[in-house]
Amino acid sequence: MSADKFQTLSKENIVDFIGDIFHRRGADSYLGEDVTMSEHMLQGAQLAEKAGADDALIAAALLHDIGHYTNEFPDDALEKGINNHHDEAGAAVLEKFFPPVITECVRQHVAAKRYLCAKDEAYFSRLSDASIHTLNLQGGPMSDAEMKELEKNPHLKEIIQVRYWDDEGKDPSVKTPPYEYYAPILQRVVDRFCAKA
Repeated sequence: MSADKFQTLSKENIVDFIGDIFHRRGADSYLGEDVTMSEHMLQGAQLAEKAGADDALIAAALLHDIGHYTNEFPDDALEKGINNHHDEAGAAVLEKFFPPVITECVRQHVAAKRYLCAKDEAYFSRLSDASIHTLNLQGGPMSDAEMKELEKNPHLKEIIQVRYWDDEGKDPSVKTPPYEYYAPILQRVVDRFCAKA
């Protein structure tokens, strides 16, 4: 999808635009996991909601992997051993419409995996085989300098929490509400953010 298409987006149509992606592409394979891309993202949102998270964190959990659909790399880039930088791509598309806490959770969810692998020995054992594979493509556990840099992020707590939901949202037995259930939450977040802009 080209950058030109993103220029046609507005606060009135961004939520429907994302919904269209979920409906057209949501059944795509999720890098060897037992769930589809949409199942994974919807599980993240459901986990956030069940944890009592606010609208912004529910939205962040739902949208953390949206960059898989917005970058210039082929759909199977990760399977071919290429890091598609979906974290940066997703944040770049969302930042015009969503507050920094959401875009930082999207931008840093890969970094959070690398951070937690370096900081917490037990964390690595929680990762799926596919997550371990992508971890290696994404640079492996962080260095001390990289960890210190991430720790400067004012949204670190939220970033880490979204990362945990990301890791947990891979259960093929879980049933979630459809995207339409979360669309009003996204629209509320967009409306609040754009009203302040």
